[in-house]
This record gives sequence, structure tokens and C-alpha cells, in this order.
Amino acid sequence: MSPFSGNQELLARRRKVLGPAYSHFYRDPVQLVRGEGVWMWDAEGRRYLDCYNNVASVGHCHPEVVDALHRQAQRLNTHTRYLHDSIVEYAEMLAEVLPGDISVSNFVCTGSEANDYACQIARRVTGNKGFIVLRGTYHGATTLVRDLSPAIRPDPCPDYICEIDAPDTYRGVPSDDPDRFAAHHAAQIDSAIETLQQRGHGVAAVIVDSIYDGSGIFAPLPVYQQQIFSRVRAAGGLVIADEVQSGLCRLGDHYWGVMDSGVVPDIVTMGKPMGDGHPLAITATTPDIMQAYVDRGGEYFNTFAGNPVSAEVGKAVLRIVERDNLLGHVKDTSDDLFARLRALADKHPVIGDVRGKGLFIAAEFVADRATRAADAATCMSCVEWMKDHGVLVSRMGAHGNIMKIRPPLVFGKEETDLLLETLDAALARH
Repeated sequence: MSPFSGNQELLARRRKVLGPAYSHFYRDPVQLVRGEGVWMWDAEGRRYLDCYNNVASVGHCHPEVVDALHRQAQRLNTHTRYLHDSIVEYAEMLAEVLPGDISVSNFVCTGSEANDYACQIARRVTGNKGFIVLRGTYHGATTLVRDLSPAIRPDPCPDYICEIDAPDTYRGVPSDDPDRFAAHHAAQIDSAIETLQQRGHGVAAVIVDSIYDGSGIFAPLPVYQQQIFSRVRAAGGLVIADEVQSGLCRLGDHYWGVMDSGVVPDIVTMGKPMGDGHPLAITATTPDIMQAYVDRGGEYFNTFAGNPVSAEVGKAVLRIVERDNLLGHVKDTSDDLFARLRALADKHPVIGDVRGKGLFIAAEFVADRATRAADAATCMSCVEWMKDHGVLVSRMGAHGNIMKIRPPLVFGKEETDLLLETLDAALARH
């Protein structure tokens, strides 16, 4: 009997009361009941190395985060229409680590809300309606940002949205030809701007990722973001940097991935890692943009966001990140992990490409390296086998052939050893 067969009853109950809209990982889903650091345990006591969940940024159930939440929950939890030290202190801490003049934070509960609110600000401040997004990306689940998320949008693209190519350096224009790469993507953004202007929408904003997840995990050359920023601003639009996944040190060189390109956006959105599992997200911008938003009739309130409990959780996460030098830790771990993963790809030709940055990594499975034909079956088989042997990764991509490795920031050398040993064993079966 499969060790996961006991989960089938719970899965049937879940389907009955939650409905078919929810999906789950793995053919035999895991029932997780406890977490600590980079580890999680299922209901039968089996331990799993978490190589996927970036939400638990400083580790599952970090005792300092749990203690901060517990202490404040015992005192008071209300909202931003009352004064509270913790909320102001957290915003001040964020201002210290955000790029450029971005120093005004508005609190929300999810990354979807953060991106939705950023789009509202952009439309009101610019007076324009149009948006530019990248093909295959995901920015959230509200009505507005679902339309701005080609990865999940089932309907035709609304005419106020233009899509441009992601910086796909594996199946698109390669990065080893920087002039051609720059020219191709400059033409893309110019065409999108012209189209939105011709349709009468203008450009409210472009939403950029610092690492493009939905389209296959690509870390762009700096010129990619630089061209987008300058062209959109020249057209009267703002730049929204979606740092919900790439932010808070995940890419290893800066707190926020957008800084890797030497540019400063107009709005930064943050989410998943900021609360280490607690629902905390932020839309941050400059004082001038926020003042322009208010001057044009903008206002913001959220019953649950910006509460003292969330603020204390956020403060604890930032303190841990700084004190434990997680930025440097990610860099060191990533350098080792990438080198060894590429060596593993040399051993197993089914891995056609290893890419990404920091602790945000893709291993693309191909049936043939010359044609780059996708091999989804082997990728899925490896992901499932690794889960059965105590290592959790996932897969993604239009063809389902990309293994996604994106662990908590505290992932280290011992965990790298186990991950690669298990992946090697999984690949040896094929």
C-alpha cells in the first residue's frame, strides 16, 4: 500500500466541501502537519526537505516570528485608523532597505492585493488605462490582476493590455548576443506602447518581474529592465516592480531583485516572504507619487492589513534577515548549488538547461538537447519520485517540463547535498 493512500479519504472530503477549483501538488498529495526550518512532516511522521516553498522565507515556524506574533496577538490587533508604534516602525524599517526614494508603504494582505493597488495608483496618477505585461507571467487573482496574468487568464487579452516577450534566453533570443537581445526587446516594448496609444488607452504602467517565473524562470540581462523603464516613462507610464517572489534577498545580490539591473522602479510590490507564512504584503512607492495619488482623489484603507500583529511579524522577519546575513548566505549557497547542478546536468543529458538566480532555479528537461523538445514525462516522474523519497520540488512551464527549485532562504550546504543526491538518484532511473 502506498504511504500516501491514507490521504485519499481527506482528499475526497476536501473535494466535496472546497470544490473542484482547488488543485494540489503531486499525484498522491502530501498531508503536511508540521514545519521547522527547511523541513516539513506529514501526518504519518515522514520528514521532507522543502526545496520549493519561498513563503517560509526565514524557515518554517521560525521561533522569533512565532513569538512576535504570539506576543502582539495577546495584546491588541486592530487597524490603521488608530495609531500604533509597530506599524510605523515596520514602515520605517522597510524604507531603510527599499531602493531610491521609495519610502511610503501601504499595507495589504496578499501579493494579489499589492499588485491590484499598484495598478490603481498608476491609473489615477497617470490618467492612463493601459498596461504592459509579459507573456506567461502571473501577478495575482483579483479581477484586475487576473487579466494582467497571462499564465492563468482564460479569456482573450483585453484591449487595454499589451503583452511582450519575456527574456527567454533558452528558446528565445540568447543572452550571448547582447546587441540582438537588446534590439529585439526594445522593439517589443516600443510596439506595445504604440499599440496602447493608438487604442486610446495610453500607458498607465508596465509590470516587471526581476525573475520571470511563469514563463520559465529567466533572470534578465540589465539592459532588459533598463530599456523598459526608460521607454515606459517616456510614454508617461509608471514602472511597477513585482517583487512578491524575487524580493527579500532571494536572488542573492540585493534585497530586491530589480536592483540587479541598476534601476529604481516607481512602485514596488511585496508579498510571500515578508511574513514568513503570515499573510503580509506591501505596496510601496515614492512620497511624490503617493501625494499625486491622493491629490487626484485616491484613498486607501484595509480592515485587516497594517494591523499590529502583522507589523510585529514583518519586523521580526527583517531583523532575522539582517542579523543572520541571509543575503550573503543565499549568495554562497546559490553559487555552490548552481555549480553542482550544472555538473549534474553534464552527467544527465535530459537536463537541457539550468538557469535562474540565487535560490530561484529552473532545470529544464528535454528529450533532445539539439532540438530542445520538452520532456514533461521525465520531469514529472523525477518530481514524484523525489517526493516519495523525502524531497519536495515542483514543476512548471507551458509544457510542464521545468523542475522548479525555490527553497527557504535558510537552505544551506547540507540541504544542497541531499537535494542533489536525491535528484541524481531520480535521474539515474531514466
